Amino acid sequence: MENNANVFSNAEITVTYNPRCCANAELCARQLSNVFRRSVIPWIDLEGAQTDVIINQIKKCPSGALQYHLNKKDVA
Repeated sequence: MENNANVFSNAEITVTYNPRCCANAELCARQLSNVFRRSVIPWIDLEGAQTDVIINQIKKCPSGALQYHLNKKDVA
């Protein structure tokens, strides 16, 4: 499986980033800097906040460069 540098996942959520769409408004980095970090690789750290907080920030992205989907949980 090929690793995409613009896909970030944890157990709950997968976040994708499309740099071609990014308006560089920097809302993500200014408003949720524990997750969307400047000058740090990887620049998205999904352990920096709760999933609902991350989702709320992604919904504020003016260009749509940030997207997310919830990961399915296995039901036994």
